[in-house]
Amino acid sequence: MERLVVKHIAVILARGGSKRLPRKNILDFHGRPMLAWTVEAALKSGQFDRVLLSTDDQEIADIGRVYGAEVPFLRAEAQDDMASSSEATLAALGQAESHWNVQFDVVTQLMANCPLRDAEDIKCASQAFASRNSPAQISCFRYGWMNPWWAAKLNDQSVPEYLFPEARLARSQDLPPLYCPSGAIWTAQARTLKTEKTFYAPGHTFFPLGWMSAMDIDDAEDMEMARACFLVRRQQESKEA
Repeated sequence: MERLVVKHIAVILARGGSKRLPRKNILDFHGRPMLAWTVEAALKSGQFDRVLLSTDDQEIADIGRVYGAEVPFLRAEAQDDMASSSEATLAALGQAESHWNVQFDVVTQLMANCPLRDAEDIKCASQAFASRNSPAQISCFRYGWMNPWWAAKLNDQSVPEYLFPEARLARSQDLPPLYCPSGAIWTAQARTLKTEKTFYAPGHTFFPLGWMSAMDIDDAEDMEMARACFLVRRQQESKEA
């Protein structure tokens, strides 16, 4: 029986107009522009026929090419901060299929502001997606010491309103784990993304990552934490080597 060849594209999103941390996608992260870590991880994973950098910014495009990403065009749609990442990836997919005259079967969205997600994370996520045959898969991480079961809103008098009042007095070890979506690795059948216009398609699944791999950087505090986590991870790798 002839083996079915699946055409899989990675779309790395790196918009130029980030506001909370200006130019975040090309800020230095341990000696490289931040987006370089995502480009390298995508290429090293060996999962993709194309690794496309989708940006509206020429400087970002030029830097992406240096590290091996394909940038045959700038983003034509979904350029502002009102567009969702799903919309931006869908627009990039349409441009890519038109440019290369090919229909992709699977699309993986990788956010450039997730530099701690590595090639092995991408490989494992891709394998999980293929084995589950789900329409879409979203990376996530398990909440740790910040126990969301005890979350509360405060009014102007600092009086709490508990989101899960039934869990307020429970011990953390007696509560089931909860998971938070992460922008690190989102994958979908291309036809599903085109139809539903979101990775949160009916029947989507989650793929858990370690919390460090799942980190995305949106502001200066995130950047400092990610830089510290990078050093911690390198120390752990050195001890294991």
